[in-house]
Formats: sequence, structure tokens, C-alpha cells
Amino acid sequence: MTRHTAAQHFRPVRRGHRHRFVVALLAVPFLLGMLAVPAIAPMPVQGDELANAQAQQKSLEAKIRSQKSLIASLNASQAALAGKISSTKAQLQGITEDLGATRKRVTALSKDLDAVKATYDQLVSDLGDLDTQLQDIERQETAKKDQLRQRKAELADRIRGAYEAERTSLLETFLSGATFTDMLAEMSSQLDAAEQDRALAQQIARDRETLLALHRTVEETRSETNTLRQQTEVQHQQLDKRMAELKAEQAKLKRLEKAAKAALAAQKARYTKLAADKAKLAKALAATAAARKKLRDRIDRLVAAQFNGGHIPSRYNGTLIWPMSGTVTQPFGCTGFSWEPPYGSCAHFHNGIDIVNTYGTPVHASGAGKVVYCGWNYADGADPAWIVIIAHSKNLTTWYAHLQPSCPAHAGATVGKGQVIGHEGNTGHSTGAHLHWMVEFNGSFVNPKLFT
Repeated sequence: MTRHTAAQHFRPVRRGHRHRFVVALLAVPFLLGMLAVPAIAPMPVQGDELANAQAQQKSLEAKIRSQKSLIASLNASQAALAGKISSTKAQLQGITEDLGATRKRVTALSKDLDAVKATYDQLVSDLGDLDTQLQDIERQETAKKDQLRQRKAELADRIRGAYEAERTSLLETFLSGATFTDMLAEMSSQLDAAEQDRALAQQIARDRETLLALHRTVEETRSETNTLRQQTEVQHQQLDKRMAELKAEQAKLKRLEKAAKAALAAQKARYTKLAADKAKLAKALAATAAARKKLRDRIDRLVAAQFNGGHIPSRYNGTLIWPMSGTVTQPFGCTGFSWEPPYGSCAHFHNGIDIVNTYGTPVHASGAGKVVYCGWNYADGADPAWIVIIAHSKNLTTWYAHLQPSCPAHAGATVGKGQVIGHEGNTGHSTGAHLHWMVEFNGSFVNPKLFT
């Protein structure tokens, strides 16, 4: 058997194969160096979408806080306005002594209402802006969902393609006979593909965060705006109510002003006519003064009889109420009306308070007491007024004149404070329906307001 040496088993490598092998060996360090190069920068993203979504969320939260603050302010304004309107309403239903001052208060209420309405309009406008911004974010959310879906599909396709291709290693590619240029191209392609896959996966993760932030903003804002919308509707209803109330009070004030103006004009016209004949006026005043004294003496005797019978106290313990709502056309005290008789230092003196309201308005007892007189006041002469007189104590009586001729509470009846004792009329020397309310204390007529 022929023996072969190791050298005989060695077959020389052809020149081409040997060249590629050497180049491959030389290329290994280079390849390792290339693989050690830092990763390629990820796919550029247009702006920081997550930061933008978070900024939008903060902006909406600030607007919602502003809306809530506006509603709280509107609630306070509405409550204050309701209180003022209620006070004015009570005043117009009760006693109005100065219609000019009341008119100023109603005008001020109109301005307050305008301010409340302006705040409400701002609230509605801001809520509309909030809805518009929410719709924009909802569109962003929908677009982001579509974009995320597309990127997920793209990444799935890339992974599936890489799996099916079963990529060959760079060294095997090189040793298979590829040129150095082919090897570099293949290496770059594989590195780019891997980096793109990684960048795409990172982008999908960021998309998920952005979508979550957008969705959270949409849900929270939708809930808050629904609440704000409900509260805004409540404000709208309250504002409508305030406007209706104010309109009603303005109409009521207008009617009172018209009635008061007519009553004063009629009084002035009649008594100006009387004043033209000064001699006749002086005679009428003297006759009236004498008749009043005669009537007062009679009332004093009736009061004394009630006191002696133990039906009224020696002194009245309490306050008096206004007997009728309406407008004061003539207060107590010195007056410029020449038909009133002189008293003290006043050339003309009004010994009571004139209150004007709708004809037939109920007249109430100013305080608890005993009716001592209900009938015609013959002190007025041929045209007497119907009067009711109540004794509250030995030294305090209230007089109600120009009533309709009826006695809801007859003489001798005990009445309580606020009980109906007559109705506004136009009897006697009256130029229009009104109540002449007087208070006699210790034998003299005094200002009724001292007891209210």
C-alpha cells in the first residue's frame, strides 16, 4: 500500500477561492466594527404628540375650572338679584312712600339683570368654545387610532416577511461568493431593516400613550361639559324667571305711578277750585274744625265707656301695622295744600297719611282693639265720609276714613291685628279712592309711623 503524507492530503486551494477567503478573514474585524457602530437614529416624528396631548388636557382643565368659577359667580349674582327683586316686590305690594326712589331701585335692578345676562352669555360662549375644542380632540383621537392600526399592521408585515425570508448571516453571504460591495449592501439593508423595525415598535408604543392621553381627555372633558351644560341650563331658567319677575314689577310700578299721579292731580284740581273762593274755603275749614272737635268729643266718650267697662287696657302694648298696601300720596305733617286746616306752626296741616290703591282694597285693623265707631263722619257736612275707629287702649285710637259704607266689624266688636274692618272707598270729601289713616294718641293726632 502506498503511504501518503499529510502534505499529499493537502490540496492546493485555487487562486479565486483563496482570495475570497483571505478577504473574508480580513473583513471580519471590519464587520465587527460596523456592527459596533451606534444604532441609527429612529424614524423622525412630527412634533411630540404625547406632550401636545397632555398640553391640550391641561388647557381644557383650566377652561373647565374657569367655567365652574363663572357658574359660581353667576349663582351668587342670581341669588343677590333674586333677593333684590323679592325686596322690591314686597315693597310694591306693601307701602310705597316715594315712587321716585322705588323707580331708581327698579332701574338699578335692570342694570343688575343686564350684568347677569352678560355673564350668562359669556358662559354660553365659553361652553361653545369648549365643545369645539373637544370635537377637535375627538378627531385627533380618531386619526391616532387609524394611524396606530396602520403602524401595527406594517410592523406585523415586516416581522412576517423577515420570518419567511430567514435572513442569511453576513459571513455566509460573503463566503457564498458575493463581492465585498454586495456584502456591505446586504449588511446595511439588514441593519436598516432591524433599526426600522425597532423604531416602528417604539413609535407604536408612543402612539399608545398618546391615544390613551387623548382618550382620557375626551372622556373627562365630555363628562365635565355635560355637567356644565346642565348647570348652564339651570342658570338660563333662573335668568328667565328673574327677567319675568322684574318685568312684572316694572309693570306694577308703572300702574302705581299712574294711579298716584291721577290721584294727586284730581286732589289738586278740586282743592285748587275750592281755594279760588277764599271766603268759602275759610268758612268750610272753620265748619270742618268744629265738626271734627264735636266728633272727637263723642269718640272720647265712647273710648272712656269701653275702658270703664274693662274692654280695653289703659295702655297699648305693641306696634301698629299699615292698614293697607299702596302708595302714599300725602304724608303726615305740614303740607302746601291749602284745603288742610292750620295746626301749630303749620299754616296747613295733614293729620294722617293718605294711601292709594285699587278701589275696594281690604283695609285691616292696625292693631288689636275694640271698634268704637263704624259709620258716616258727619263732621264732613253734607258729603260725609264713611269711617271706622278702633280703640286700642285708653289713650290710643286709629281712624280709617273714606271707606266704602259697610261694617265688616260693627261697633262694639273686638278685632285682632290685621283683621279686615273695611274696604277702600271714595266717600266724603275725596277726589279719588284712597284711605285716610290717622292715629290719635293722648288726645292729639300723631304721625302713624311712630307706632309701626
